[in-house]
Amino acid sequence: MIYGNTGQLMTYEFLDSQIQECFEYAKTHDITTFEKGCHAIDGERLFVNVVEYTTTTAEERFWEAHKNYLDVHVMLRGAEQIDVNFIENMELKEFVEKDDFLPMEGEKSGSVILKSGDFLICYPPDAHRTAVAVQAPEAVKKAIFKVRIDRK
Repeated sequence: MIYGNTGQLMTYEFLDSQIQECFEYAKTHDITTFEKGCHAIDGERLFVNVVEYTTTTAEERFWEAHKNYLDVHVMLRGAEQIDVNFIENMELKEFVEKDDFLPMEGEKSGSVILKSGDFLICYPPDAHRTAVAVQAPEAVKKAIFKVRIDRK
């Protein structure tokens, strides 16, 4: 997991070029105006899901991880808490290949609060539970870049 802010991208120049591509895309496209849904950037290699929802309690949310993609969550509007842990600390459920979705259960080891301009990169071993209210339910808009992992 890597947590940061898009206003400090010089700090993250060491990141993989595909992740840098997400930040460049966000800089050159006004994603705040995008409709909800999936937006192609480079086919299945790189795309962005724009989501809008109201945050809620942790008990109302679910844990997830991915095997084929990493997530780059970029907050566009509002604030949310994302709880985190590592998949080896969780009880894994059956992987859903078509959705690249690994459900699981467990407890958080930490959390981050994303506000406008903040980002969180979740790699395959990173369990995450999104859409948790910071203090009270809040409407948020977020871009989730999906970066296909090159398996060698």
